[in-house]
Amino acid sequence: MIYDDMSLCAEADVERLLPLVSQQRRDYAMRYRHLFGRWTTLKTYEMLMQLLQEEGYPATTDEWLYTPEGKPYIKEGPCFSISHCKNALAVVIDDRPIGIDIETIRPLRPALVERTMNMNEQNLIACDPDPARVFIRLWTRKEALLKWKGTGIVEDLQGALSEIKGCNILTRDGADYVVSVAVTDNKA
Repeated sequence: MIYDDMSLCAEADVERLLPLVSQQRRDYAMRYRHLFGRWTTLKTYEMLMQLLQEEGYPATTDEWLYTPEGKPYIKEGPCFSISHCKNALAVVIDDRPIGIDIETIRPLRPALVERTMNMNEQNLIACDPDPARVFIRLWTRKEALLKWKGTGIVEDLQGALSEIKGCNILTRDGADYVVSVAVTDNKA
């Protein structure tokens, strides 16, 4: 589920969402000093609850649990992943491990490209008429894969996409963002 009407990012919507979440989620949201952080935390939770209901799971406001690596999960619930950027929010659920990343397309930072992309990826970026979009497509694929694995960005990013085993990565371009989902391969 992707949500890109960022016009609702307002104090009134934060106040509307606060009573709908567990104390843990309220505390987590309110630790942000800025409205955007509070709102994205609460809005993605609302989106997750909507997805759970639509897929026939009991919508819960139970506390989230965390793996030792920091990946959140719901006790006795499906796997889920959330992400947000300046222009959109994204949430996915599945019975098997899943990861999602969404990023706003922004100007390239050469040092970041060199640090996170291998030579083949750097060449793809350099040769494309829209290098910023290609970089974000590769970045979201890497981050979605690492979320799927449950590790987050702790691995060597340059080699992250070199051997993908057990999952498929789907990527979609929005007008000003890119979203990628890493989903467990049906054969796995």
